[in-house]
Amino acid sequence: MRFENKVVYQIYPKSFQDSNGDGWGDINGIRSRIDYLAGLGVDYLWLTPFFPSPQRDNGYDVADYRAVDPRFGTMADLEALIAEAEARGIGLMFDMVFNHTSTAHEWFQKALQGDAKYMDYYIFRDGTPDAPPTNWQSKFGGPAWEYVPALGKWYLHLFDVTQADLNWENPAVREELKDILRFWKAKGVKGFRFDVVNLISKGEFVDDKEGDGRRFYTDGPHVHEYLKELVHDSGIEGMVTVGEMSSTTIANCIRYTNPHEHELSMTFSFHHLKVDYKDGDKWSLMAPDIHALKEIFASWQEGMARGGGWNAVFWCNHDQPRAVSRFGSDTTYWKESAEMLAVAIHFMRGTPYIYQGEELGMTNPHFTKIEQYRDVESLNYYKILREQDKTEAETLDIIAQRSRDDSRTPMQWDASENAGFTTGTPWIGIADNYKAINAAAQMDAPDSIRSFYKTLVALRKKMPVISAGKIEFLYPDNADLLAYRRYDGETELLVLCNLREREIAKPLPVGWTDAEKLLGNYPDTADTLRPYECVVLKK
Repeated sequence: MRFENKVVYQIYPKSFQDSNGDGWGDINGIRSRIDYLAGLGVDYLWLTPFFPSPQRDNGYDVADYRAVDPRFGTMADLEALIAEAEARGIGLMFDMVFNHTSTAHEWFQKALQGDAKYMDYYIFRDGTPDAPPTNWQSKFGGPAWEYVPALGKWYLHLFDVTQADLNWENPAVREELKDILRFWKAKGVKGFRFDVVNLISKGEFVDDKEGDGRRFYTDGPHVHEYLKELVHDSGIEGMVTVGEMSSTTIANCIRYTNPHEHELSMTFSFHHLKVDYKDGDKWSLMAPDIHALKEIFASWQEGMARGGGWNAVFWCNHDQPRAVSRFGSDTTYWKESAEMLAVAIHFMRGTPYIYQGEELGMTNPHFTKIEQYRDVESLNYYKILREQDKTEAETLDIIAQRSRDDSRTPMQWDASENAGFTTGTPWIGIADNYKAINAAAQMDAPDSIRSFYKTLVALRKKMPVISAGKIEFLYPDNADLLAYRRYDGETELLVLCNLREREIAKPLPVGWTDAEKLLGNYPDTADTLRPYECVVLKK
């Protein structure tokens, strides 16, 4: 198998390890921790963007796809990291932001000067300053169009105003992007993650009378055609590829990932991470709807399996709050809930992703002042929420639970100053609990969360049923319990996860009462499932 039994570890370089004391994580910092990563047993390292960037969106506003931002190091540093990782059996996956570029990119700067070639690299529309081409809204808040007085035109930006959408209908744009992939493949890169790649093909440019415009550009009319072309012509077919999919469907993700389609290896979908959005609004809080969570897991796991597709399975990434704070307990049952959440997805059908610090049970930082945040989305929504007459306290509580900065605080390496991340002043603050929750405290502890993750990674490689077996979800009406079985004709596993901070009944299907306990997060076995308990049985 090429990727089904592999595990990917995501690194947010800015927050992973600083090697030179400037408070900003860098490539040599990653190199200094390569043995820590090898010790986990992971197969790929996904690095979020380290390319030259104004950092308006923390590097997802790329100004040059073929270079290293000096704040992260040099090309020589990066080539050394690729070689040192490969020597340990680890491949590097780079994050390609191909829906848009920074407005600081040379292409866009030439477009602003009226260069017809480069204007056609982007999506410009004629208009007057008081009439945007459509009423679409940016995903970061506000209109999705920006007016350029010197040109008398508007340009589309589905994200920040400094992130101009590329025009994939222009064959020259597609050729540029293929060449970027060839460049990095020649450097020894083993895989690619494509940012919001299902937004690259826009449909009609008309007003959306029902929503924010996404139905006109999500999984657009030529997206599958463009992906096939990109993968085939760039020579990356056969490499590990994952697409981040915004507001997508199972049917589309089957097409994106079915091997017969020759598009991507796997997809990220985010429906399970919206079950605590009140009325679908990220910035309206509610407790997670566990029943909805279970239904989403079952529909995506079983649906993708029936269609021959493949999931990337995950709780955490650089855009999401920490799962242990969100779906578990980051106080009383911190360890138990962190391990239960890990089991819940690592035994599923798909390729698991570990986000830096997740293997330590890192929590949200629980910031209390807006000045502590750096994320453009959070800062925008602070203003929006205050304009909606939310109080300061209400607004800060919402931001503290929803901000992308929750996952971007520095990696907690040890109990020394700044958690061992930097000898300087970190670019963003560190969670106050770093003296208790850190890698040094868990490295040699056999019952630590990190050791638990090592076991999960090892089991995936050791037991083919985890990576290749079939999946069936059980007890769909039980709002407390996530339960499923994995089976392949030789081995059968039963996974039980108590999603609640209370004791619940422990239902067992017929024939499982005497099964072997393969793994669990409580030292003994009980007749019930204790708070956030997980048990994996084998027969």
